[in-house]
Amino acid sequence: MPAPEYPFANPPAPGAATEVAPGVHWLRMALPFQLDHINLWLLEDRDGWLIVDSGLGNDATRALWEKIFADKIGAKPVRRVLVTHYHPDHAGNAAWLCKHFGAALWMTRGEFLTVHAARNNTAGYTTEAQIELFRANGLDEARGAELRQRGGLYKSMVPDFPVSHRRLFDGEDISVGGRSWRVILGYGHAPEHASLFCGELNLLISGDMLLPRISTNVAVRPIDPWSNPLRLFLESIRGYRNLPQDVLVLPSHGLPFRGAHARIAQLEAHHTERLGELSAACAASPRSAAEVLEILFRRKLDNSQIFFAMGEAIAHLHYLHYDGELARSVGSDGVARFAPA
Repeated sequence: MPAPEYPFANPPAPGAATEVAPGVHWLRMALPFQLDHINLWLLEDRDGWLIVDSGLGNDATRALWEKIFADKIGAKPVRRVLVTHYHPDHAGNAAWLCKHFGAALWMTRGEFLTVHAARNNTAGYTTEAQIELFRANGLDEARGAELRQRGGLYKSMVPDFPVSHRRLFDGEDISVGGRSWRVILGYGHAPEHASLFCGELNLLISGDMLLPRISTNVAVRPIDPWSNPLRLFLESIRGYRNLPQDVLVLPSHGLPFRGAHARIAQLEAHHTERLGELSAACAASPRSAAEVLEILFRRKLDNSQIFFAMGEAIAHLHYLHYDGELARSVGSDGVARFAPA
């Protein structure tokens, strides 16, 4: 199976666009995190445009959008803003863009409602609920206090959001610029993540579901603390094997690439290796999620990374538990630990 190939060696400059296929333009916006960028997509839609994902809702990103408005979009209106999922680097400017152009928001129902839950600190999308979940899985009080000090970030990165949307459904075909794009829902990373495949262009806008260099964050969240998101994620990416092996993948992070089937195999092997290491560690002594962080992540984690790492550690342990390899028990300290079943 051929290894992934990268037909575009360099990303577009800030505020510029690169055409990667007829009518499909690549934008890149900076992020103030270790993952320091997001790719956004601008699709020609006959006499207008469709934007896929929007970047963080901050002044720096909006300044880059203003340059795109002037240099690329021009007089043709943006008619639709499509958001793949609720994470703030994807949803942050959706309301601002929709208001600016009078555009409609297109999104799955699960992601739309999750944005509003996260912005309004409801349905388990609170700092306290997150800390409680992590505490029940072994995170110490000091790290919990550090997370509490960081609370409330989501609304600062998604300062507004539309109150209505055009709902996307799995398997539906939407027309953009006279071409048909198939909606493919994926699970495990977000509630109802939408990717888009155009057969005519042999092109997949994969969002965060299929990334070329890093593994997608797959985490248990307080809204669904007994979930098995890693199984959902692996089942979802296997579905991309139904697409042509040479499909051009447009990911939200990293460079566009060909070789989706090879990349899926790499991700499956990565998670299989990590699951094997966790199983062996838990066989040596019962472990909580906090006690396996150094096995899953072989680097020192800062406070912002703990949020992702804890959720992912729980997800891997849950996978082994639901597969029947590990049994879960709660000790007198209230912490869940896993040992051979």
